[in-house]
Amino acid sequence: MRHGEVFNPQRVLYGRLPGFRLSDLGLKMAEAAAADLVDRGRPVVRLVASPLQRTQESAAPIAQAFSLPVDIDERIIEPQNNFEGKRMRGPGGALRDPRNWPSLVNPSRPSWGEPFVSISARMLAAIDAAFHSVDDGDVVLVSHQLPIWMVHRSLAGERLAHDPRKRRCDLSSITSLAWRSGRPVEVAYANPAAPLQVQATDVGAV
Repeated sequence: MRHGEVFNPQRVLYGRLPGFRLSDLGLKMAEAAAADLVDRGRPVVRLVASPLQRTQESAAPIAQAFSLPVDIDERIIEPQNNFEGKRMRGPGGALRDPRNWPSLVNPSRPSWGEPFVSISARMLAAIDAAFHSVDDGDVVLVSHQLPIWMVHRSLAGERLAHDPRKRRCDLSSITSLAWRSGRPVEVAYANPAAPLQVQATDVGAV
C-alpha cells in the first residue's frame, strides 16, 4: 500500500525529510484503504511500514481495524534523492538550476539518487521476508510510490528505467501480490481512495 496525501503546501520533493505528515485528506485516504481491506474480508495478520511519518500515519487505520502493531522495515523506505527539499518545476525550480544538471545526466540509473536496481532488490527482499514471516493470511506493507513501482516493473519483467509521469501507483492504492511457484507475482491493483484523488496534490518523486 502507498501512503496518503502529504501536507506539503510548498510542493517540494520531500523524500526522506522528517516532519512531513499526512494532510487531512491523506488521513481520509488511509482510512479508505483500511476500509477496503475490511470490506473485502482480507485476512490481514501482520502490518509493516517504512520508518517515515507518512507511512506510519497511513498504517494507523489498518492497525486499528485489525488490532495489529505496526512493525518497521527500513528496506521499504523512500529512496535517497538529491532533490529533497526542492521544488522541481516552475520559477526557481530545481530543473532550471544549472547546478543541479549533473544529477540529471543518467535517468536510467538514476543519477539523482539510489539506483533502481538497489530499490528493487531491497523491496523484493522485504517482501520475501514478510511472506515467510507468517504461516497464513495477508501481510500489508505500507511504502512509497517509487519502491512499489520498482516491484511492479521487476515482477512484470520490464526495464526499471521509466517515465515517472506514467506510474500506476496512486495515493493509498493497494498493489497485491501472491506466491506462485515459489515466487511473488502481482495479482491485483486497487485504488480505494480514487474519489478523493481529484482534490489531492501528489508531488511523488523523480
